[in-house]
Amino acid sequence: MTEGAGLATIDLTVRGAGVFGLTAAWEAVRRGARVRVIDPRGPGGGASGGVVGALAPHAPENWNEVKAFQRDCLLAARTYWPEVAAAAGKDPGFRASGRLQPIADAAAEARARARATSAHELWQGHAEWQVTDAPGAFAPTSPTGLWVYDTLSAQLDPPRTMAALAQAIRAAGGEVMTEGVEAGAVLHATGWEGLNDFAQAIGQPIARGVKGQAAVLKADLGCVPQVFVDGLHIVAHGPGRVAIGSTSENAFEAPEVVDDQLDAVIAQARAAMPALADAPVIARWAGVRARARSRAPVVGEWPGRPGHVVANGGFKIGFALAPGLAPFAVDLALEGRDSVPKAFRLDGIVS
Repeated sequence: MTEGAGLATIDLTVRGAGVFGLTAAWEAVRRGARVRVIDPRGPGGGASGGVVGALAPHAPENWNEVKAFQRDCLLAARTYWPEVAAAAGKDPGFRASGRLQPIADAAAEARARARATSAHELWQGHAEWQVTDAPGAFAPTSPTGLWVYDTLSAQLDPPRTMAALAQAIRAAGGEVMTEGVEAGAVLHATGWEGLNDFAQAIGQPIARGVKGQAAVLKADLGCVPQVFVDGLHIVAHGPGRVAIGSTSENAFEAPEVVDDQLDAVIAQARAAMPALADAPVIARWAGVRARARSRAPVVGEWPGRPGHVVANGGFKIGFALAPGLAPFAVDLALEGRDSVPKAFRLDGIVS
């Protein structure tokens, strides 16, 4: 399909080329739909173009629908992203890396061991949550000499992920454009600004943006687990690149400008990880993530706008959940069929 294709040939227009928009578009083209993606900033031009890419589960306790869905998405990622890579001829940077977390004290050790027991049941034997004293060469300092290692966590390299999805869509006959005209059903996956616009349109404060800042350090670590320590994700993406992040800023004036808050994150990561103590900074990033009132992504019809669907609000778990939510968004947009799980329903946060 070419950029000049007639409007009558388009079944679905996707507004937004972040992870929600591109996974929905990929789902639609695989069903045989004719799809046009429009984003003035191009693939990954917003928060989905960040640098960290940690796909990490919630703790295996206080189980609920979101945690179960996230588990299923993380397991499905092991086949989903290789399929995208094969279709695109591009590597999205997916790796089932696992994750290390230091155990701070005796109370934290007791919680970790209890979670190991619950993970055996809740993760249904597909992944493990372990307490270990042998974390490998790339590990954060641990006061107890113990770490949690889970095998459910994975990682993506966001810029490569966005490029691979866009190429897979094009290879299947879809369009990915910086400008164009809407036709067919319309799916809005326009990040924090779009979710704010939606909230204003319906007159309800159901969403906000949360700024994050992250950095890339130059270090060659090989295929090591990602690390989570003191609220920071540390992810090795390949030769010469280790990403660290991020801040969570509810108040901000410059959405895409880094400041001294990132310097503090870098210093914290270097203190926690001896292997990064002298690693130079080679890139800095700032962006704003969409956070719905429920804290979970939301999918649903736009009230009063027939044929318009919203898929947004990924916040910190968008990369993990977007592929799993894409089929529900496409069902709504192309077939008018609403099977969105309760925890992710847009009408669940709209009164």
